[in-house]
Amino acid sequence: MVTITESAQEYLAELLSKQEDALGVRVFINQPGTPRAETCIAYCRDGDVQDGDEERAYDAFTAWFDVRSLPYLEDALVDYAKDRMGGQLTIKAPNAKMPRVDENSPLEDRINYVLYNEVNPALAAHGGEVSLVEITDDMYAVLQFGGGCQGCSAVDQTLKGGVEKTLLEQLPQLKGVRDMTDHTDRSQAYY
Repeated sequence: MVTITESAQEYLAELLSKQEDALGVRVFINQPGTPRAETCIAYCRDGDVQDGDEERAYDAFTAWFDVRSLPYLEDALVDYAKDRMGGQLTIKAPNAKMPRVDENSPLEDRINYVLYNEVNPALAAHGGEVSLVEITDDMYAVLQFGGGCQGCSAVDQTLKGGVEKTLLEQLPQLKGVRDMTDHTDRSQAYY
């Protein structure tokens, strides 16, 4: 779980004392399990706590940890180091970008794992990438291509013969994939 050092607790408590409507802090990861993962600490106000959030009371404040982010916050460290300029709060979450996935992980995490560890390394040879936008109610993965794949004349083959085939082999609960990329922009296209 997350360790918040004593110096970080003191710093966060001081910040919170200046906020009239803050209940505490909320810790979460934007885009967990992807190369774009970003660990965040924000003021937690009425309405910010989500169902399933893990609540932890510290001496001077309460922290809520986003339930979806919990596996990615394993071994995370929040620290505050004073320096000549005042100080800096640092968050180190070594598992934020690499999910620990298994058959019980959310489908979104398992799709991202396959995309970022199997599909994107192959697309990178052409300067391309693909990311998950959403999973539809009818179990289609909606994807967006970027880099050399955006506007590429071979994107349909890549989508069906490569990406969809790989995802369906590993995640049979999916019915297929859909592409929401605007391929009229061919400025970065590989072909």
